[in-house]
Amino acid sequence: MKKSWIAAIMFLPGVTTVYAQNSLQKVYPVNFSEVSITDPFWKPKMTTVATATLDACVSYTQDKTGRIRNFEKAAQRSGKHEGIYYDDSDVYKAIEAIAYSLKNHPDATLEKNTDGWIDKIAAAQLPDGYLNTYYVLTDINNRWSDMEKHEDYCAGHLIEAGIAYYNTTGKDKLLNTAIRFADHIDSVFRQQHKPWVSGHQEIELALMKLYHHTKNKKYLELSDWFLAQRGHGYGKGVIWDQWKDPDYCQDGLPVKDQRKITGHAVRAMYLYTGAADVAAVTNDTGYITAMDAIWQDVVFRHMYITGGIGAQGKNEGFGQPYDLPNASAYCETCASVGMVFWNQRMNMLSGDAKYVDVLERSLYNGALDGLSLSGDRFFYGNPLASQGGYNRREWFGTACCPSNIARLVSAVGNYIYGTSADAIWVNLFAGSNTVLQLGKNKITVAMETAYPWKGDVKLMLSPAKKQAFELRVRIPGWLSEPAPGDLYRYAEQQNSQPVIKVNGEPVQFDVDKGYAVLRRSWKKGDVVTMELPMKVRRILSNPKVKQNENRVAVQYGPIVYCVEGEKDVLKAGAVILPGSTSFELSFEPSLLGGVNVIRFDAPVVTVSADGLSVSTLTKKITAIPYFTWNNRGPNDMQVWLPTSIQRVSVND
Repeated sequence: MKKSWIAAIMFLPGVTTVYAQNSLQKVYPVNFSEVSITDPFWKPKMTTVATATLDACVSYTQDKTGRIRNFEKAAQRSGKHEGIYYDDSDVYKAIEAIAYSLKNHPDATLEKNTDGWIDKIAAAQLPDGYLNTYYVLTDINNRWSDMEKHEDYCAGHLIEAGIAYYNTTGKDKLLNTAIRFADHIDSVFRQQHKPWVSGHQEIELALMKLYHHTKNKKYLELSDWFLAQRGHGYGKGVIWDQWKDPDYCQDGLPVKDQRKITGHAVRAMYLYTGAADVAAVTNDTGYITAMDAIWQDVVFRHMYITGGIGAQGKNEGFGQPYDLPNASAYCETCASVGMVFWNQRMNMLSGDAKYVDVLERSLYNGALDGLSLSGDRFFYGNPLASQGGYNRREWFGTACCPSNIARLVSAVGNYIYGTSADAIWVNLFAGSNTVLQLGKNKITVAMETAYPWKGDVKLMLSPAKKQAFELRVRIPGWLSEPAPGDLYRYAEQQNSQPVIKVNGEPVQFDVDKGYAVLRRSWKKGDVVTMELPMKVRRILSNPKVKQNENRVAVQYGPIVYCVEGEKDVLKAGAVILPGSTSFELSFEPSLLGGVNVIRFDAPVVTVSADGLSVSTLTKKITAIPYFTWNNRGPNDMQVWLPTSIQRVSVND
């Protein structure tokens, strides 16, 4: 893919787009397809996804469930629909994940099989562009009658898949199918001024990708139209008529009037991602004002230390502020994936590193926990405590999470670098190579690091010709605070700063919105190194989080740790972590795929079988990264450890 800053082209995940005149946008992410991943942490995970995870997705989508058969039947306009009404979306997300993976791991057999899927999808499309196997195989006269039935949600994932597959393979059959469906939706609703509220948001962000890809303004207008439908009482269907809960899908108020997070977490993340995309083009500050307030509500009052969101299982979403139970935490994997999407867009619009800090926390902890180290087992929800009965599963009836985490890991290159008119931005630290274009000059960038296990980062910059520009490198927020706001704080305050050198010489740098700004005339072979002071840190919650009262969590770099009881020998909830605890850090290459572990001596409480006596014995405890738990069997686990015997429980 060619990039020309003369034409002012930018890169979003899976798309190519043109700079909006007077755009609010500050940072333009470099597309995953432009980034080669060499990282010792991420590359093995991408390989696992390319094999085991996608094998699982293909097996369950094609053979073990009726998802592909539904398209075959719909093409014949006869047969019984199998599964759930939104199952089409799982096929589309699988194709999108496959597209990202094929870019990094070409696989002719997988591509041929996917082409076969696409032929069946295209054949199922009606002459007017409509495509949904549930209504085609039940009663087509009922289409567009229940706003909760995910027709537009499925359309959004079809659009994303079509763009991704075209960008990787150059094949446009799925993309053209998606365009026909988008045109159908536009003709039925926006052009006819027919109200429609999406019961499960996704179409908004997908239409923005289609707008950027095609340069057709009607898709921007349709996305904005979908946003503007909310909060006016237009909703009809089970959410509105039976549940009487428009806040469940963020329809209680117009988007621009919203200030608090409500309802279903995944729906919210997709909605606000789309709103940020629209605002970047339209300069509509109403959306930004709303999202700034909502973001603060999420991060300051509703976010788990893992970056997970959605405390309640009953609505798969948000409850009361500061109510963050651990054992019953829902924290859907898809919601953490959505946090990555939304926070990237917020960073794009503001140039503020705090959004990448939250993105990173969700990525390395809340999202990655959803995928087993083997790649073929998955968490739907991600609790922060367990008594041993919670395990990853092969698949789910509602199978959104496996393909969602697969597409995120396969496209992790989307989140590493960014550009602006006169700057290169480094957001995440992952071994990688890319070539960026500033003006008429090309700059080759290579990064080497052992992050997140070590804090040394090496950047090699080689512009084709000497050029003055800014290098903006994120200073991780975890150096000074666990997360923005006052929801969490370190038990021992320490505001650390990195040491940055250029060609071996320490340099002074300005700090702007969390970025170290290096201004100089760069030449071929320049080397920038950054040393991030990393140490084990104890984290405390805001006292308003009653579940974590007299408890601490442990973190090293961006990684949250947990204690896992192995085969019931050690009850995780019975480990006490006093304030005087000393920690030992070591890298264990043969454990859990190679991880840093934290060891410490701690009192362990034992209760007699009859429950009449309690004893305490000091033992050597090994804490592991949270995202690696439940890879050694159905064990107890605890993130927030009690500081006294009175708090020994995993039930909070």
